[in-house]
Amino acid sequence: MTINAIASTGRIQSAIARAAQRTGIDFDYLLGQAKVESGLNASARAGTSSATGLYQFIEQSWLAVVKEHGAEHGLGWAANSIGRNSSGRLTVSDPAARQAILNMRTDPEVASLMAAEHASDNKAALENSLGRDATGTDLYMAHFLGLGGAKQFLGAMQANPDRTAASMFPAAARANRNVFFERDGSARSLSEVYQRFGDKLGNGSGNTGPSTGNSLPQMQFAAQALSMDGSTVITGANETARDALAWANSTLGRFTGAKTQTPQMQAASLLRPSPDNARLAYMMLASMGG
Repeated sequence: MTINAIASTGRIQSAIARAAQRTGIDFDYLLGQAKVESGLNASARAGTSSATGLYQFIEQSWLAVVKEHGAEHGLGWAANSIGRNSSGRLTVSDPAARQAILNMRTDPEVASLMAAEHASDNKAALENSLGRDATGTDLYMAHFLGLGGAKQFLGAMQANPDRTAASMFPAAARANRNVFFERDGSARSLSEVYQRFGDKLGNGSGNTGPSTGNSLPQMQFAAQALSMDGSTVITGANETARDALAWANSTLGRFTGAKTQTPQMQAASLLRPSPDNARLAYMMLASMGG
């Protein structure tokens, strides 16, 4: 991986962290969702639908969330440009404005904010419907199938987890065959599709509210960037990227891993001036192209 690619990944992760901070949606969930959707490629485009960008929003879903939340984030012009036709479909009368709004799906800052707002809306609706806290996987199902589809999926899975998922969602299955079917062509059950997404989301599969772990996730970006194959970030002390990664993880663990520390105490220990803190800050900036 090139320095430019590492810097790009760092900027994307920073955008996600800012969206998490502004909306209260867990950073790990938003990062996991972006990894599942696009592999952290802000320009990704699907071959079987209109899905585009970091979070692979299709056109109607994107127009809906921008209409609802754009003005909150300085995009009033976009929100005001979006209307509905007689059939309820979201439209933009000015072709140039429509294209500009859709193009924002490839902007990491805007895409992350809209994904977080979309997750927040879905979280409230799902929890009201399910009568329990929504998990990260529940939220991902709402992103993947739409809110109505997610409610249908989760309700059916609770009643009959072994039911074939493709039989309930044939259109989604045609567009996402690798999700609904095994490599040998056998159909996955509802619980298998759900578990597959949970596994892919990783740490974010169970989190939807504000993060309660390391209060400075940006400090981990350097370690993540250094772990990428081909990294040539200069880490100091003439060690390899692998050695620097091991040091960073060890140091972060020493600062934030004590079970007796509160998140506030952990943050304070990271912010306290020291050579180790300064080096972590350097590594963070290097990973983001600073």
